[in-house]
Amino acid sequence: MLATVLSYVLCLYGLLYQAFLLCSVPEQLPANTVDHQQFLGKWYFKAAVGQREADIERFKEMDNMWITMEEPVNDTLLVTGQMRIGDDCIKQTWTYHILPERDDVVLEGLPRQRTLLWSGKWANCPECIIFQEVKPPLKETDSEDSLNRYLLYTRQSDVNHEVVKVFLSNLACHNASASVRLLQEKEFCT
Repeated sequence: MLATVLSYVLCLYGLLYQAFLLCSVPEQLPANTVDHQQFLGKWYFKAAVGQREADIERFKEMDNMWITMEEPVNDTLLVTGQMRIGDDCIKQTWTYHILPERDDVVLEGLPRQRTLLWSGKWANCPECIIFQEVKPPLKETDSEDSLNRYLLYTRQSDVNHEVVKVFLSNLACHNASASVRLLQEKEFCT
């Protein structure tokens, strides 16, 4: 009898703990209203977090990466990335469009993908930005997005380790625990 009561008490405690465990929520930076000038310039990629390993798989082979963000024309962001994979340097460019009716940016060629911008203050880093890339489910019957990952970028290449730790911890609270940190053991590409 005592074991049954104890079992119920522990179950109730677990439910209450989950109900009252408050995960902090990042501040969204709506792309259609925020000042884009603050994002321009050089950013260093530090970590990726997703709900599934498949969401972050492509980043596991990278040693380091940095991007530059430019606004060549109004409502367009041009992002150029320099990635170190093994001994190779790979350069890639992405074009994002800012639409007045949307709070995200639209990656050219992938109109169904949403890229949301979040304040780095959530990771205790006012000089950081967080990108969230979300693709809808592949089938209408699927309940889970086919991609949902968060990417942490910093202004300095040697950001405090605690920033990445807080970023990972905050996302773990939201059931996103698959993560990768770039090692940055090799020279950055130019």
